[in-house]
Amino acid sequence: MCFMNDEDFWLKSGSGQPFVLFKQSFNRPIALPKIDEQIAIAEVLSDMDAELAALDAEAEKARTIKQGMMQNLLTGKVRLV
Repeated sequence: MCFMNDEDFWLKSGSGQPFVLFKQSFNRPIALPKIDEQIAIAEVLSDMDAELAALDAEAEKARTIKQGMMQNLLTGKVRLV
């Protein structure tokens, strides 16, 4: 948001470390998207979460297959020619 970098939001003291002025920041209005836009954003994020979960499952399956193949090679059940 734009007001996060506003001079009224941060107080600069003699120590050189800025800190948040909570009293002033709580009195500022917060601009939120309309509810239909929030719903659309939530749907996109949910779809992304589902895609990430599917990719994690695929990666875990590939790791399991690789581990099994390595075990077969190490035990001599399978030989490379």
